[in-house]
Amino acid sequence: MPERQSKISEVDAALDRRGFTTWPLRVRAVVGAVTVTAVVAGVGAFLANNLSNAFGPDAVCDGAVSAATLNDALGPGKVSSKKNGVWQSPSGGAFCTAEVSYGFFGNSRSVFVQVLQADDLAPYPANSNSQLFAASANGGASGAARSDWAWALLPGECGNGLRVEVKSNGDDGPGAENLARLAVSAANGVAAGKGCGKTPLSAPHELSQAGQEHDLNNASVCGLPGFTAASAGSKGYRESVTTAFDPVWVCRIATGQNPIAWSFSIGTEPRVRGPLAEKDATPAFGRSRWAGSPIPKQEVVATCHDKPTYFRMDTDILQGLFPDTDEAWKQFLTAGGKAIGCEPIL
Repeated sequence: MPERQSKISEVDAALDRRGFTTWPLRVRAVVGAVTVTAVVAGVGAFLANNLSNAFGPDAVCDGAVSAATLNDALGPGKVSSKKNGVWQSPSGGAFCTAEVSYGFFGNSRSVFVQVLQADDLAPYPANSNSQLFAASANGGASGAARSDWAWALLPGECGNGLRVEVKSNGDDGPGAENLARLAVSAANGVAAGKGCGKTPLSAPHELSQAGQEHDLNNASVCGLPGFTAASAGSKGYRESVTTAFDPVWVCRIATGQNPIAWSFSIGTEPRVRGPLAEKDATPAFGRSRWAGSPIPKQEVVATCHDKPTYFRMDTDILQGLFPDTDEAWKQFLTAGGKAIGCEPIL
């Protein structure tokens, strides 16, 4: 009790020194202190709500996109999402917009998240400048990324050809590494929602270098020794090639007049496209078979190391670069197969 009385006396003396000598003045001082405390607390809550995800959800896009991973990729702020259609369906162009709001003036960053289905290698040839990450080096995670876009394959138990894509909704992308991690995290979330993929894919930690465009080397097209082009026809062409083969290697050949004149791709990861129906697989070159319809004959499959490997050649406008299409196919299968260590195809 004496100690309590001593503390009260100290408070009284402090108030007296500041001019609060009467009871009404002291009540006014206490009200002012409480008001300041409330204002400070309110400002703190406002800042926490606008500069972090303190009061936001743990995941968005039906639980598929982790708020923590989204903040890692896009920066701190409050997390939310908007859905356009049944976004986890691989058809119909549906998507989910995952957004991070930050600051005092309604600023935001966002990405579009989609689930897509590939029945051939056609979606991949335009992305030869991407950085790849392979399942063997990344705990099962497999895909590709650029600074503004990334995709990751769903676990094999979910079915082949399924992938999650994330695309930055802005001029400045978050970076290939950030988007690669976000794509894999979203792939895990989608797999969990579908009840497939027993073991979550690990966050990718090893990405290949991005391909650089350079003049076409007609003696080693796409960097494949033994794959040659007519020297007269190769003048003015440029090529861009991914620096890794797994999960899907891509070479894009173009001229200034034609953005994409010819592209070659090799799918070494079976998950990149839907499985091939054997009844549709007619003989192509050597032991390869046409993957799907024999018309327009753009893709073949061959068994390499006991798993299906897909080779695709898209020919748009390319006069004079190769003697003929069949010869180009034979060279591509021979040189490309050797580059990935496949048993001889021809």
